[in-house]
Amino acid sequence: MIKLKETIVVEGRYDKARIANLFDAPILETGGFGIFKDKQRLALLRRLAQAGGIVLLTDSDMAGFKIRSYIAGAIPDGRVVHVYVPDIYGKESRKTKASAEGKLGVEGIDDRLILQAFEKAGLLGAPCQQPQRPITKLDLYEDGLSGGENSAEKRRALCAALHLPARLGVNSLVKVLNSIGDYEMYKKAVNNLI
Repeated sequence: MIKLKETIVVEGRYDKARIANLFDAPILETGGFGIFKDKQRLALLRRLAQAGGIVLLTDSDMAGFKIRSYIAGAIPDGRVVHVYVPDIYGKESRKTKASAEGKLGVEGIDDRLILQAFEKAGLLGAPCQQPQRPITKLDLYEDGLSGGENSAEKRRALCAALHLPARLGVNSLVKVLNSIGDYEMYKKAVNNLI
Protein backbone atom coordinates (compact mmCIF):
# COMPACT_ATOMS: atom_id res chain seq x y z
CA MET A 1 0.00 0.00 0.00
CA ILE A 2 1.27 3.46 -0.91
CA LYS A 3 1.08 6.20 1.70
CA LEU A 4 -0.01 9.69 0.61
CA LYS A 5 -0.44 12.79 2.74
CA GLU A 6 -3.01 14.33 0.38
CA THR A 7 -6.71 13.48 0.54
CA ILE A 8 -7.89 11.58 -2.52
CA VAL A 9 -11.27 12.76 -3.80
CA VAL A 10 -13.32 10.30 -5.87
CA GLU A 11 -16.89 10.28 -7.18
CA GLY A 12 -18.52 7.33 -5.41
CA ARG A 13 -18.26 4.51 -2.91
CA TYR A 14 -17.07 1.91 -5.44
CA ASP A 15 -14.27 4.24 -6.53
CA LYS A 16 -13.39 4.75 -2.87
CA ALA A 17 -13.25 1.00 -2.22
CA ARG A 18 -11.06 0.53 -5.29
CA ILE A 19 -8.56 3.24 -4.33
CA ALA A 20 -8.48 2.13 -0.68
CA ASN A 21 -6.88 -1.13 -1.88
CA LEU A 22 -3.95 0.82 -3.36
CA PHE A 23 -3.38 3.85 -1.12
CA ASP A 24 -3.05 4.54 2.57
CA ALA A 25 -4.55 8.02 2.48
CA PRO A 26 -7.74 9.79 3.44
CA ILE A 27 -10.31 9.17 0.69
CA LEU A 28 -13.43 11.29 0.35
CA GLU A 29 -16.27 10.68 -2.07
CA THR A 30 -18.24 13.49 -3.67
CA GLY A 31 -21.47 11.54 -3.93
CA GLY A 32 -21.40 12.21 -7.67
CA PHE A 33 -23.35 15.32 -8.55
CA GLY A 34 -24.39 15.54 -4.89
CA ILE A 35 -21.32 17.73 -4.36
CA PHE A 36 -23.10 20.57 -6.17
CA LYS A 37 -25.65 20.85 -3.35
CA ASP A 38 -23.54 19.75 -0.38
CA LYS A 39 -22.03 22.95 1.04
CA GLN A 40 -20.65 21.14 4.10
CA ARG A 41 -18.76 18.61 2.00
CA LEU A 42 -17.36 21.40 -0.18
CA ALA A 43 -16.26 23.28 2.96
CA LEU A 44 -14.56 20.09 4.17
CA LEU A 45 -12.75 19.76 0.84
CA ARG A 46 -11.51 23.34 1.20
CA ARG A 47 -10.19 22.61 4.69
CA LEU A 48 -8.51 19.39 3.56
CA ALA A 49 -6.95 21.20 0.60
CA GLN A 50 -5.59 23.88 2.91
CA ALA A 51 -4.25 21.33 5.39
CA GLY A 52 -2.45 18.95 3.04
CA GLY A 53 -3.80 19.28 -0.47
CA ILE A 54 -6.26 17.13 -2.37
CA VAL A 55 -5.93 14.76 -5.30
CA LEU A 56 -8.86 14.86 -7.73
CA LEU A 57 -9.46 11.45 -9.31
CA THR A 58 -12.71 11.40 -11.26
CA ASP A 59 -13.93 9.30 -14.15
CA SER A 60 -12.91 10.40 -17.65
CA ASP A 61 -16.50 10.93 -18.79
CA MET A 62 -18.42 14.20 -19.00
CA ALA A 63 -19.85 13.82 -15.49
CA GLY A 64 -16.38 13.29 -14.03
CA PHE A 65 -15.07 16.40 -15.74
CA LYS A 66 -18.00 18.51 -14.51
CA ILE A 67 -17.37 17.37 -10.92
CA ARG A 68 -13.60 17.93 -11.30
CA SER A 69 -14.11 21.42 -12.71
CA TYR A 70 -16.55 22.41 -9.97
CA ILE A 71 -14.26 21.27 -7.16
CA ALA A 72 -11.11 22.74 -8.74
CA GLY A 73 -12.90 26.08 -9.09
CA ALA A 74 -13.75 26.09 -5.39
CA ILE A 75 -10.23 25.28 -4.15
CA PRO A 76 -7.33 27.79 -4.10
CA ASP A 77 -4.64 27.35 -6.75
CA GLY A 78 -1.78 25.08 -5.82
CA ARG A 79 -3.82 22.94 -3.43
CA VAL A 80 -5.22 20.49 -6.02
CA VAL A 81 -3.37 17.76 -7.91
CA HIS A 82 -5.25 16.40 -10.90
CA VAL A 83 -4.92 12.71 -11.64
CA TYR A 84 -6.45 11.59 -14.93
CA VAL A 85 -7.33 8.00 -15.76
CA PRO A 86 -7.22 7.12 -19.46
CA ASP A 87 -10.30 6.60 -21.61
CA ILE A 88 -10.90 2.87 -21.65
CA TYR A 89 -14.09 1.51 -23.11
CA GLY A 90 -15.96 -1.30 -21.43
CA LYS A 91 -18.19 -1.91 -18.42
CA GLU A 92 -17.52 -2.60 -14.79
CA SER A 93 -18.16 -6.20 -13.73
CA ARG A 94 -20.83 -5.21 -11.19
CA LYS A 95 -22.91 -3.42 -13.84
CA THR A 96 -25.29 -5.01 -16.33
CA LYS A 97 -24.46 -2.50 -19.07
CA ALA A 98 -21.80 0.08 -19.89
CA SER A 99 -22.13 3.73 -18.89
CA ALA A 100 -23.74 6.24 -21.25
CA GLU A 101 -20.36 7.06 -22.81
CA GLY A 102 -19.20 3.45 -22.65
CA LYS A 103 -16.09 4.27 -20.61
CA LEU A 104 -14.80 2.52 -17.53
CA GLY A 105 -14.91 4.57 -14.35
CA VAL A 106 -12.16 4.68 -11.74
CA GLU A 107 -13.55 1.50 -10.17
CA GLY A 108 -12.98 -0.44 -13.40
CA ILE A 109 -9.47 0.74 -14.25
CA ASP A 110 -6.57 -1.67 -13.82
CA ASP A 111 -4.26 -1.09 -10.80
CA ARG A 112 -1.25 -0.56 -13.06
CA LEU A 113 -3.00 2.23 -14.98
CA ILE A 114 -4.13 3.95 -11.79
CA LEU A 115 -0.60 3.86 -10.42
CA GLN A 116 0.75 5.21 -13.73
CA ALA A 117 -1.76 8.07 -13.54
CA PHE A 118 -0.56 8.95 -10.03
CA GLU A 119 3.04 8.72 -11.21
CA LYS A 120 2.34 11.05 -14.16
CA ALA A 121 0.88 13.54 -11.71
CA GLY A 122 4.12 13.47 -9.70
CA LEU A 123 2.66 11.77 -6.64
CA LEU A 124 4.77 8.60 -6.71
CA GLY A 125 8.53 8.31 -6.64
CA ALA A 126 10.61 11.38 -7.40
CA PRO A 127 8.60 14.54 -7.81
CA CYS A 128 8.14 15.75 -11.36
CA GLN A 129 10.63 18.40 -12.32
CA GLN A 130 9.54 21.45 -14.23
CA PRO A 131 10.43 21.08 -17.89
CA GLN A 132 13.28 23.18 -19.25
CA ARG A 133 10.95 24.68 -21.82
CA PRO A 134 7.28 24.62 -20.81
CA ILE A 135 4.56 23.64 -23.24
CA THR A 136 2.22 26.58 -23.86
CA LYS A 137 -1.18 27.24 -25.39
CA LEU A 138 0.67 28.91 -28.26
CA ASP A 139 2.44 25.60 -28.95
CA LEU A 140 -0.92 23.85 -29.23
CA TYR A 141 -2.21 26.60 -31.52
CA GLU A 142 0.87 26.48 -33.77
CA ASP A 143 0.61 22.69 -33.99
CA GLY A 144 -3.05 22.83 -35.00
CA LEU A 145 -4.38 21.52 -31.69
CA SER A 146 -6.21 24.71 -30.79
CA GLY A 147 -8.24 27.35 -32.59
CA GLY A 148 -8.15 25.79 -36.03
CA GLU A 149 -9.94 23.41 -38.32
CA ASN A 150 -10.25 19.92 -36.78
CA SER A 151 -8.23 21.05 -33.73
CA ALA A 152 -10.52 19.19 -31.32
CA GLU A 153 -10.03 15.97 -33.29
CA LYS A 154 -6.27 16.48 -33.30
CA ARG A 155 -6.30 17.09 -29.52
CA ARG A 156 -8.28 13.87 -29.00
CA ALA A 157 -5.74 11.98 -31.14
CA LEU A 158 -2.86 13.40 -29.09
CA CYS A 159 -4.63 12.48 -25.85
CA ALA A 160 -5.19 8.94 -27.14
CA ALA A 161 -1.52 8.63 -28.13
CA LEU A 162 -0.44 9.76 -24.65
CA HIS A 163 -3.10 7.67 -22.85
CA LEU A 164 -4.92 10.73 -21.51
CA PRO A 165 -8.68 11.33 -21.35
CA ALA A 166 -10.03 12.57 -24.67
CA ARG A 167 -12.15 15.27 -23.03
CA LEU A 168 -9.27 17.50 -21.91
CA GLY A 169 -9.68 21.11 -22.99
CA VAL A 170 -6.77 23.26 -24.10
CA ASN A 171 -5.99 24.76 -20.67
CA SER A 172 -6.17 21.40 -18.89
CA LEU A 173 -4.15 19.71 -21.62
CA VAL A 174 -1.33 22.26 -21.25
CA LYS A 175 -1.21 21.64 -17.48
CA VAL A 176 -1.25 17.87 -17.90
CA LEU A 177 1.40 17.89 -20.64
CA ASN A 178 3.73 19.97 -18.47
CA SER A 179 3.19 17.63 -15.53
CA ILE A 180 3.88 14.40 -17.44
CA GLY A 181 6.73 15.41 -19.71
CA ASP A 182 8.63 18.10 -21.50
CA TYR A 183 8.50 19.99 -24.78
CA GLU A 184 10.51 17.34 -26.64
CA MET A 185 8.09 14.60 -25.54
CA TYR A 186 5.20 16.76 -26.69
CA LYS A 187 6.74 17.52 -30.10
CA LYS A 188 7.56 13.86 -30.67
CA ALA A 189 3.96 12.88 -29.91
CA VAL A 190 2.62 15.62 -32.20
CA ASN A 191 4.98 14.65 -35.02
CA ASN A 192 3.89 11.02 -34.72
CA LEU A 193 0.28 12.11 -35.36
CA ILE A 194 1.15 13.54 -38.76
